[in-house]
Amino acid sequence: MNMESANLKQIFGQAVKKYRQEKSISQEKLAEITGLHRTYISEVERGTRNVSLINIIKIAKGLDINSSQIFMEMERNNGG
Repeated sequence: MNMESANLKQIFGQAVKKYRQEKSISQEKLAEITGLHRTYISEVERGTRNVSLINIIKIAKGLDINSSQIFMEMERNNGG
């Protein structure tokens, strides 16, 4: 895996974590809402998991946001 993909996964994870914390939702609660495992959510937030499009949508819905908001946050954090 190249550095750019690892960096993108980390930036995505930071965006998910930001929105989750803003909503005062634990990783466990987000996992329950989305039907994903808590360790999966943790790996996403740490940037160690490559997230599928389907799971991006599940996570966004679980956070009660549009998936585009996650990508906009990524652009803000990546200087884009």
